[in-house]
Amino acid sequence: MKKLIGIFLILSSVLFSCKKDILEIDPLDRIAENAVWADENLIRAYHNELYNGIPHGFYIHMYSKYTDEAYNSAPCCGADLFKLNNYTPDNIEGASGGDFWGGYMAYWGRGYQYIRKINVFLEKMSAPDALQFEDREQLVAEAKFLRAFVYFNLFERYGGVPVVTQSYDLEDAGSVSFKRNSVDEVVAFIEQDLEEAIPNLPERYLSGDANYGRATQDASYALRSRVLLYAASPLFNPSNDKQKWQKAADAAAVFINNNDRGYALYPDYGKLFNRPSGAQQDEFIFTRNFTTTNGHQAPMHNIGRRYGGYGGWWASNGPSQNLVDDYDMINGEPAFTWSGDVQSINSASGYNPNHPYKNRDPRMDATIIHDSTVFRGDLHEMWIAASGDQWGYDSWKQSSDNPRSSYIMKKFMPEDGPLNWQTTYTIPWPYFRLAEIYLNYAEAKFELGDEAAAREYISKVRARVGMPPIPNSVTGENLRQRLYNERRIELAFEAHRFFDIRRWKIADVIENRPIRGMDIVRNLSTGATTYTPVQLLVKNPYQEKMNLLPIETAELRRNEELEQTPGWE
Repeated sequence: MKKLIGIFLILSSVLFSCKKDILEIDPLDRIAENAVWADENLIRAYHNELYNGIPHGFYIHMYSKYTDEAYNSAPCCGADLFKLNNYTPDNIEGASGGDFWGGYMAYWGRGYQYIRKINVFLEKMSAPDALQFEDREQLVAEAKFLRAFVYFNLFERYGGVPVVTQSYDLEDAGSVSFKRNSVDEVVAFIEQDLEEAIPNLPERYLSGDANYGRATQDASYALRSRVLLYAASPLFNPSNDKQKWQKAADAAAVFINNNDRGYALYPDYGKLFNRPSGAQQDEFIFTRNFTTTNGHQAPMHNIGRRYGGYGGWWASNGPSQNLVDDYDMINGEPAFTWSGDVQSINSASGYNPNHPYKNRDPRMDATIIHDSTVFRGDLHEMWIAASGDQWGYDSWKQSSDNPRSSYIMKKFMPEDGPLNWQTTYTIPWPYFRLAEIYLNYAEAKFELGDEAAAREYISKVRARVGMPPIPNSVTGENLRQRLYNERRIELAFEAHRFFDIRRWKIADVIENRPIRGMDIVRNLSTGATTYTPVQLLVKNPYQEKMNLLPIETAELRRNEELEQTPGWE
């Protein structure tokens, strides 16, 4: 018992850091569970751990490598099953990895583990003999926000899922027999949890507040905006019910109509992501700061050999040529056009294949390190000599720890200070920020036929980096494609792409295109350099059933009432 109390006291002093289920105690000591609810410090420790149920994006295998954003140069830990579309109900849990490796892409088991924990908390707090303390109602509201967030993570992966509002015994098969609810029922439940949470939450926290990173009213409004946008999208709204699009527009408009909240786009896009939350707070609506000691693994496994400790790290999330090609030219024109699967240079853009990184949208240089980029005072060189016997230090020829795509992810990488495994530094993961809300609003207004509003809010996001507005001449399907691309560029590596292309029902096109990189060959006598896109990966054919994930076979065996995701039976 003393050992358990000691664990809880540590938990109460280290916010959000522990991954252990504190109800996983020895059955002979069941009285310890009751002791939790009689002690305010232990209640807070239990509550703090609930925040670990929300996936973030700082994993070794970021979600980006499961899409056309990045190429995985580090075949490890099941990631290849996802990147090749080889996952099945039997292997998906291993394919997505755990907290350290893969971010729980297969989230069913973890999601319901945390729903149970949250339900236990809510039941204990509503019991007639519940301990009373000052901010008890706020903790209850935070728990409802977290339950809504967990359900959203299940919804975006699996569609309709069982809505469970009571705790249950994991060892009792009869108590875990739940059927799927419909998509509309899941969305309505998420909305209900958020509506009940909002009145007992503060509007927002600023970065200097000790509670920064906890649930707020504004975080709840932002989550509602994303949930309702997804619910209105083609995957979940096949009849294109315009009322759902109107609800999505109204949810985003909370931040547009209430300017007194104090939010604004941070003027420096690059610095928004590579330092602890500070001045960036005007754009961040809900974020948590992660360090290399509490789950922030991305930098060490993206930086390549140059900065790696222990002789180099994998460049396991190397940006793809596919992503690079989708950055507009500085004049606002797309560099390329597509006709089916045929890509062509847009003659109006001014793109020069001999200088492919010149005059591009500034967000490219803020997001990606390419050949001849200077970062942290170092000139990055990805070239290979025409003779084939020399190469730049950052070339894939130099080390397998350098990215085969010839690009390194710059987003979320600290610009100064030591950069290796032994160094502790803090970077924010942006769960919700104002730019996303603007794009949510633009998408909903477009689908409602208000193309002027869609152009206006896409252009607001572009204006932050000095990009021209979307011209009035861009309408209809062309405007939709510009909207989709703006979201791709602005939110790159923020764990949106995997789900966006599925909810738009365009994954069958995107996922069936090869993942490409760039071969860079330099004549060391003349300095002349040629850039040749190369095919790095052809995935197995994408199937419509992959728009949603399968449930692990083990979970189906535990719950005979549960139906497999359509197409995965």
